[in-house]
Amino acid sequence: MNAAVDAALEAIAAATDSAALKAVRSAHAGEASPLAALNGSLRSVPNDQKAALGKLVGQARGRVAKALGAREDEIIAAETEARLAAETIDVTAVPLRRSVGARHPLTLLQDRVSDIFVGMGWEIAEGPEVESEWFNFDALNFDADHPARAMQDTFFVDPLESHLVLRTHTSPVQVRSLLERELPVYVLAPGRVYRTDELDATHTPVFMQFEGLAVDKGLTMAHLRGTLDHFVKSVFGDDAKVRLRPSYFPFTEPSAELDFWHPTFKDGPRWIEWGGCGMINPNVLRSAGIDPDVYSGFAFGMGVERGLMLRDGVQDMREMVEGDVRFSQQFGMVV
Repeated sequence: MNAAVDAALEAIAAATDSAALKAVRSAHAGEASPLAALNGSLRSVPNDQKAALGKLVGQARGRVAKALGAREDEIIAAETEARLAAETIDVTAVPLRRSVGARHPLTLLQDRVSDIFVGMGWEIAEGPEVESEWFNFDALNFDADHPARAMQDTFFVDPLESHLVLRTHTSPVQVRSLLERELPVYVLAPGRVYRTDELDATHTPVFMQFEGLAVDKGLTMAHLRGTLDHFVKSVFGDDAKVRLRPSYFPFTEPSAELDFWHPTFKDGPRWIEWGGCGMINPNVLRSAGIDPDVYSGFAFGMGVERGLMLRDGVQDMREMVEGDVRFSQQFGMVV
């Protein structure tokens, strides 16, 4: 009996938390404990010895129960103190300030451009960034020996026999839209494009474009100019003006460079080139199964980074890709 009590007291003293004490209680004071077994054995003890033996067993169980209660109070007090210490707040400490992030201005400008065209009744179209060479070049009237196909301009995907590229413009989305949608088609295709340029103040190998496509009966250059005039005024203000200068692109004929003028540029009012445009080449319409004698269309494309540099005076394109939240915060905390 003394050995059972000593073992129980030793185990109780060694318990360091509530879970351990619970296990000790079960092992040394529960129904399967040695003391419980001694108490049960009183049934086989002669009657003249039961009282004396029962008193000893009761005293032993009492000592264990008292030790359990005292140790439980100690453990609860220690655990409460530790919890309170962990939850303590130092009201005199300097607070940890975490600045709120901001949406990237390129995303904001792209969303603004999309909203303008959605407001005119256009739809937003998307396509894969890993694109078939046919969609990226052939369907857009690029000859097989066109310089834009060269390794110096285009990221080709291994193996070369797959004829896959990282799209060099979002124009493939226009071809896909012509193949997938019923005429007439008015879509804007924003997204990332890839070219083998070095990252510097005015170039980046990954940049954002938006391209517009309209195919309907009776569309002319006048519709193109009117669309671009409304768009540029919506982005840069009512004082902006547009002009179209003759140019050349494989997928438009006639083609033009879009220039716009605004009186508030930091280095004075002047004409600025932003992108290319023109009437869709009949060969492009034919590649999509559209009769160019019945339908006509126009297309245009601009860079979002270029637009941000012109609108907000950003001088170095590297600032747009470094991921420094302080750059985004300059444009307002839009979330």
